[in-house]
Amino acid sequence: MCLATISAGLPPGLDGRLRGAHLRSLPVSAVLSDPPAQAAPDRRSRGWLPLLAVLVVAAFVLVVGRIGRRLTLDGTVLHLLGGWVLRGQFDVVWSARVWLPVVVALAGVLLGPALAARLPWRALLPGSALAAAGWAVALAQTSGPDRLTAPLDVVYEYPHDVPRVGSISAFLSGFVDSVPADSADPWTTHVAGHPPGALLAFVLLDRVGLTGLGWAAAMCIAGGALAVPAVLVGVRAVAGEGPARRCAPFLVFAPVALWVATSADALFAGVAAWGVALLAAAAARAPGRGSDVRALAGGLLLGLALFLSFGLTALGLVVLAVVGVHRGRLGWGGVVRVLGVGAVGVLVVVAAFAVGGYWWVDGFSAAGARVRSGPSYADRPLGFFLVANLAAAALALGPAAVAGLASLRRTRLALLPLAALAGMLASDVSGLVRGETERIWLPFYVWVLAATAFLPPRQRRVWLLLSAVLAIGIEVVVRTEW
Repeated sequence: MCLATISAGLPPGLDGRLRGAHLRSLPVSAVLSDPPAQAAPDRRSRGWLPLLAVLVVAAFVLVVGRIGRRLTLDGTVLHLLGGWVLRGQFDVVWSARVWLPVVVALAGVLLGPALAARLPWRALLPGSALAAAGWAVALAQTSGPDRLTAPLDVVYEYPHDVPRVGSISAFLSGFVDSVPADSADPWTTHVAGHPPGALLAFVLLDRVGLTGLGWAAAMCIAGGALAVPAVLVGVRAVAGEGPARRCAPFLVFAPVALWVATSADALFAGVAAWGVALLAAAAARAPGRGSDVRALAGGLLLGLALFLSFGLTALGLVVLAVVGVHRGRLGWGGVVRVLGVGAVGVLVVVAAFAVGGYWWVDGFSAAGARVRSGPSYADRPLGFFLVANLAAAALALGPAAVAGLASLRRTRLALLPLAALAGMLASDVSGLVRGETERIWLPFYVWVLAATAFLPPRQRRVWLLLSAVLAIGIEVVVRTEW
């Protein structure tokens, strides 16, 4: 006979004492858990939120696209190569090569979640990187065999200026002098808009004998692919292995792969992601030598990231999130220790470049002036791009990420995608970024995709499929520059 039946006819005071005694006799987990009859309706009531969020975001992207089209028809130059949200004109390229990413996507949807759940952790990390590289290459091949190297074979990209670099010390000390567009011998567009570490990466690749655009493209793709296991390490350090395994297929098959093959921002994403991951791993360990070594290594990588792209400073929010979630275990002293050791690594890199003759603050000021002086900045209306940047981000992230964000719950893992979103918003409202955020924000996207760990179990394959379909659709329909 149940407690409710027995107590139905008892006086209120005795009824309360009886119930209290019964609860004290139950295990803690039984007292804290929701009754099955109440929990099920709650899950059903939330099941429609991911779909609603995706529909709202899809409508938002369409509206932004129509506004961009109207601005173009009215004579505004958006500098998006004919596009209205993404950089690239509409031009359908359909051939038998489309079957390659289709087959890869189907295999990923059918086998990816099971493999991510069952592979040994040490196999999952390299396996996810290889799968991410394979998916990016498969998508790129849809548009032709030269698609991997063509994005780097233009006057605006880093390989163009590699032959100009002689002595590394002279390069660093004289870098800022060639940033202004009206200087005697200005750097090309992307080189001038970034710290010298970006061009230096391609210079060093060339000097170790890996010459040519093929190797340059391979370096970028490898960087983007290696960001995937880095995020898995970071998620595991914050929330455990289960959530990391759940988001692995979505990290691989997100539309961001379109800009992994091939843009230099993919390389930036890989370096920064491992910096964050190592700091997360340091915070997840007990204080000691092992934690300090990881924190120092993470700081060194994040320091390098600062000299690849100025915009990566906003990733500091993600760093604070992955370390700060362990405050309850480490205490404030432990958190400060991890961040302090990481900061030492960052300062070592800053000092090394300063000794070489390049001061980051001066470079940032000069690059900002160069960006503001160009037509790609002056012609682009700020009001439109404040929303168009976010629309491009939604396309790059794909429906699974949007649905995952709508499924977030109040756990510490939720801080990762939210911190990354905050970094993107900070970049957006700065006004310096006007368009092309589908590639510029790659280092942030990989952390936003951690939200897919929250997707309802029964919906995961559907969202994974839709993300892959969107990626293939963009590759077929839009002639993206990267």
